[in-house]
Amino acid sequence: MITLTFVYWLMGAYFAALAWRGVRDAANPRRYTTALFWGLIAALMFLAEHLPNKAVGACVVVLAVLAGFGGLGKGRYAETDGEEKQSEARRLGNRLFWPALLIPAVTLLGALGLKYVKIGDAPLLQSANVTLIALALACIVALFAACRLTRQTPWSGVEQSRRLVDSIGWAALLPLLLAALGSVFEAGGVGQAVAGVVRSVIPVDNAFVVVVAYALGMALFAAIMGNAFAAFPVMTGGIALPLLIQHHGADAASLAAIGMLSGYCGSLMTPMAANYNLVPAALLELKDPYGVIRAQWPTGAVLLICNVLLMYWIAFR
Repeated sequence: MITLTFVYWLMGAYFAALAWRGVRDAANPRRYTTALFWGLIAALMFLAEHLPNKAVGACVVVLAVLAGFGGLGKGRYAETDGEEKQSEARRLGNRLFWPALLIPAVTLLGALGLKYVKIGDAPLLQSANVTLIALALACIVALFAACRLTRQTPWSGVEQSRRLVDSIGWAALLPLLLAALGSVFEAGGVGQAVAGVVRSVIPVDNAFVVVVAYALGMALFAAIMGNAFAAFPVMTGGIALPLLIQHHGADAASLAAIGMLSGYCGSLMTPMAANYNLVPAALLELKDPYGVIRAQWPTGAVLLICNVLLMYWIAFR
């Protein structure tokens, strides 16, 4: 059986490659601390479940210190010159998008099809994490497809991703950290506290009003935390589950799906979502660091209104 451990090992191998290549990059003035940062993450991916909690916590503290005090830097990467890039772009054209499009396609096929594949009596993919495992397999397929298309080696993919990861820096870990933070908040009872506040300020017997509170709460909490993954366990556990699903009988699957999309609307509007909104502005060298947010917040606002209407119509059909 292919389990989620396979995904952690795959990620660990990738971060270990970043660390190994980074420590050899003499052009990076902070190559040792940069390599230490990615190397610690690799170690956690491989060993976290076997290490004492205090050891894992110490590693996280070291990561925070390295990120907070400028321990990450940029080096030199094996890049082609501008003329060769233009030539390759003209040769490949829109085919460059094929590997990226393979990721959702293969993930969907894997999640829907491979969950029925068995080796003996055991399923090929761990049933509790089929989608995540299928996503990891899809990334591998996309990498080899990109190598075949561009006539490059898999190591070229690692090298060029190192260039991008070094440009983003510690913010590349924000989705992972914020998703974990959401689980911590839920375990700490934040969801129940939110439910108590909602019950005290809105008429909970009115399903539409509760839907509005859930959608707006998802968007607002995602804007504060910078990620919908952090908002989801708190708002769904505090509002959607007790008030909409158990009290009003809403459909759980559609409610959660549209609720998550409502959280993404909040992510479009906040600088806290640095890896989505500030890093692209820096990579594109925009004059306005908030230019991405200014361009997309109207879309987020309109989409949030549509989500409220869809949630009420679909979840209570």
